[in-house]
Amino acid sequence: MRGASWPASSTIRMSGSPSSLWPWPVKSFTTRRTCRAVTQHHQRFVQPVHVDATVVERVVQRAELLEAAYAEPHLWQLFPWTGRGELHFSRCTAVPWSWDVPYIQPAAEGTYWLSGLLRTETVGPAATAQEAIATVVGRLPARCGPVFTGTPEGLNAHEATTRKSPSD
Repeated sequence: MRGASWPASSTIRMSGSPSSLWPWPVKSFTTRRTCRAVTQHHQRFVQPVHVDATVVERVVQRAELLEAAYAEPHLWQLFPWTGRGELHFSRCTAVPWSWDVPYIQPAAEGTYWLSGLLRTETVGPAATAQEAIATVVGRLPARCGPVFTGTPEGLNAHEATTRKSPSD
């Protein structure tokens, strides 16, 4: 999709009436007031939507980043999550996720920015999604094994009991 010529802004129109798009018949509502409120709310979804070219670029950039991450087998053992347009990887599955792997943020003009283990730490820029993913893989913590089912506290306790020697 890169290189595609996007207009400065676009309008997307959805076809169909609210009643044809809604998953249940309107007559199932108990009051006319409820039916009217739901219909009015739903009509907001079928109105024309203005999409800025910057938004389109961010969507394309995010898709490229996710595709590059999925292509990297080392990252399959981690739990991916997104927030604020960023791509994070956690060593555990429960919130709060672990913050011991660098994360990737979209930057200007289709580039990426990598931050360290916390929001205050900087790793640096990456020109492509593949470069950003390679940097994350290169900075994976030691003993970064299969994702732990649980919280960071549970992961730390598990690692403390399974650690064989300080050099492990």
